[in-house]
Amino acid sequence: MKIDTKEMHEVAAAAAPRLDMYGPIHKALRAFMADTLLALGRMDTADELEFVQVTQRVLELMDFCRSHLAHENRFVHTAMDERKPGSAGRIAREHEDHERHIALIAAGVAALRAQAVAARPAAAMQLYRDLAAFVAENFVHMNVEETEHNAVLWSHYTDAELQRIHDELVASVPPPEMLVVLRWMVPFMNPAERAGMLAGMREHAPAPAFQAALDTVRPHLTAREWDKLEAALGL
Repeated sequence: MKIDTKEMHEVAAAAAPRLDMYGPIHKALRAFMADTLLALGRMDTADELEFVQVTQRVLELMDFCRSHLAHENRFVHTAMDERKPGSAGRIAREHEDHERHIALIAAGVAALRAQAVAARPAAAMQLYRDLAAFVAENFVHMNVEETEHNAVLWSHYTDAELQRIHDELVASVPPPEMLVVLRWMVPFMNPAERAGMLAGMREHAPAPAFQAALDTVRPHLTAREWDKLEAALGL
């Protein structure tokens, strides 16, 4: 199905104040991807602890991305195609490509870990390049979702309907995965977004879950960022 890209961008720009399901999670993805790519590029392959930690982080990123694809396919693409059939087709096909790329990178980690220490630098560089290409593809991919997909969603759903879809998606995320989401999402939001999200969580989540969220994100905030969050939440 052909989508008028110019029209989609215009609708997205005009509707920017509306509920954006993509914005916060994409901040988390960009942060997790960029941080992991940089860590892989600077990794000391002869330092066993660092080698294990960084390669494990690559695998954790791949798990995170795989789960994210599943959430979008199940909730967002289904909603789009219900109101505008075929509108999620292009990105759905890219998700299939991303699944293959994720498998390639996971295999690259296994191959790197199987190398003798002397052979690790070359294998690490290949993994770094593969991950860099994956990150680059995803940055472009997420921009399409934030403009063209949001335009479809905003044209065919009210904010109340979108909120219900979002709430159903969030409810499907297991608690351990949610802590990973919060670790990469909240620190890389701006102060208003950060306070708004955690205020909503405090209102609707059990107190222990809210405290776990604070404990997860606090080490990744600067002292000034934490002070602003405390003031906004009245902690």
